[in-house]
Formats: sequence, C-alpha cells, structure tokens
Amino acid sequence: MIDLRSDTVTRPSAAMRKAMMEADVGDDVFGEDPTVNRLQEAAAELLGKEAALFTPSGVMANQIGIRCNTEAGDEIIVERDSHILNYETAAPALISGVQILPVAGERGILKLAAIEAAVRPTVYYLPRTSLICLENTHNRAGGTIFPLDEMKRISVFAVEKDIRVHLDGARLWHAWVATGIHPREYGNLVDSVSVCFSKGLGAPVGSLLAGSKVLIEKARKIRKVLGGGMRQAGILAAAALYALEHNVTRLKEDHENARAFCDALEGVKGIKVRKENVETNMVLVDISGTGKKSGEVLARLKSAGVLLIDVSPTVLRSVMHMDVSHADVLKAAEIIKRTIAQ
Repeated sequence: MIDLRSDTVTRPSAAMRKAMMEADVGDDVFGEDPTVNRLQEAAAELLGKEAALFTPSGVMANQIGIRCNTEAGDEIIVERDSHILNYETAAPALISGVQILPVAGERGILKLAAIEAAVRPTVYYLPRTSLICLENTHNRAGGTIFPLDEMKRISVFAVEKDIRVHLDGARLWHAWVATGIHPREYGNLVDSVSVCFSKGLGAPVGSLLAGSKVLIEKARKIRKVLGGGMRQAGILAAAALYALEHNVTRLKEDHENARAFCDALEGVKGIKVRKENVETNMVLVDISGTGKKSGEVLARLKSAGVLLIDVSPTVLRSVMHMDVSHADVLKAAEIIKRTIAQ
C-alpha cells in the first residue's frame, strides 16, 4: 500500500529510535527534563523567540497560542480553509471562549486588505478583534507558502491596531526549505508560532509553541490545565531534536517527488492538477471531470493500493513524505491513471 494521505503516517527511523532510547530524561512538569529543555531552547532560537514549550500535538500548541493571546468574548480572524477552523473541533470556542471570523484567502493566503475589512470597529456591542491567525504552509490549499512580504504588511498593521498574530507553522520547515527564508524571519513577525515535528520531519509525536518568556510562562500553565504536562518527555523530545538535526534538508526530496507526481498526472482525462500550485510536498487532484465523488474514487484507489484523502467532494489531496520513495510516487500516479481510466 502506498500511503499518500498525510506526512503524519511516517514511522521513526532506526537512528531516531536509538536517539529516543538513549535520551537523558527528567520530570518535565518540574522543568527538569534536560532533553526537553534542549529542544525548547534550540527551537526558540530557530524561531527568533525568547522561549518555547513542547506539547503533545499541534492542535494543543495552536490552542494554547490562541488562549494566551485572547480573552473570552474576543473574536479571532482565520483563513476560511485554515486548520484551526476546520480540523481542531471548535477548540477556540471550547477552550478560549472566542468567536472565529473566517475570511476567504487566495489559495489559503490571507491578504492584508481582507484582514483590514474584517477587523471590528471599536463599538461596545461588537466583539474585540484580538488575534489574527495565519498558516504556513497552508494545508487545505495544498502546501501553499505564505509570502513573507505579505506577512510583513500584516504584522505592521497588527501592531498599529494592537492586534496579536499567531502563526500555525506546522509545516513551516517546508517553507524554509522551499524558499531559503529562515524560520526566524517568519517568527519575528508574529507574537506566537507553533511548529510540528511529527509531520514531514518524521518524529512519532510532538509539536511546540514559541513566543515571549511571559507568553510561554502562561502557556505552561494552560498546557497543564489541558493535560499536556508530561513527565519523562525527553524520550519524545529526543525524536524531535533528531528530526531537526537530520530531517529538515531532506524535505527537498518530498518537494521534488510532489512535482514528479504532478507531472505524471498532467493531461490525464478526467482529472486536473496544477503544477504551478505545487510549492512544497502536496498535490491537489481535481476529479470533477470524472463525474464521480471523492468517496467513490478513494475507495477504488484503496482497493488498487493507493491511499489519499479528500478535501472536498471533488478534490483529493496527496502528500509526499519520507516513507515513500520516488518510485512509489510514480507507481501511485500510474495506479491513479489506470483507476480513473476504468
């Protein structure tokens, strides 16, 4: 089975498992796990922040970031197809008591003009716009990279309006490899940023939130409230450190495989792919020309040995990752072509 559903399906390598086994550990709730501390310090430096906090998941990192930057009754602006809105189970309302205002972006990218139009006037009967959430790279848009210049404009506007900015950077590593722009340049433009180690970097578990010392001190308490305080978490942090040290530059291979996959599917009757939109490790496959819905096509592909997921009734998403080779990617494309032809 060739699994292109997500880069979360990767399994830790033998070398990563060895690093986990040999990790120096302590009680992280007491702040005494040396490996967790080393990871947090290294990530904070990478992201241009004063401090960082290791979390079990990206959802938790995002939700702690939202909670730290808002008050109950506030409104937060998110892109309409963002992960925070679509895949985090209404957590901003449940955890932070905030209202979400979805704003349409362009291939997942929120433009300053759209944000300006969405910010609430200062009137007592309207919610306060307290936070703008951005996503880089953008999941449902197919791995789109957020333009740094646009983020700079948003950052300047947010400072002027006393609005905070959170970056969901679960796949920020992909943007770094694809553009050469260091994560610090993105991190310097926001108040908080989350990153994930268990997607393209291949760690089994773990994400992280970075921000100011004050924000992270608050975040530590919220993590405890949410049940995210772990004990000898250095076993997991060791995998994340290994991933940072060994698996970032290889993301280029996933990007190349995504373009090869797209090339192999171009011109196939019944489906559409756009190579100009393939910026990182994802390819969106429009199957509307087949007259079939996603569920039926996904079932046929599964029977033929390929796993994808749907992002709409007529669009499938494929994700390249370290557990699929170039040959796997080309084989998957051939299976898709045969399946569509049938």
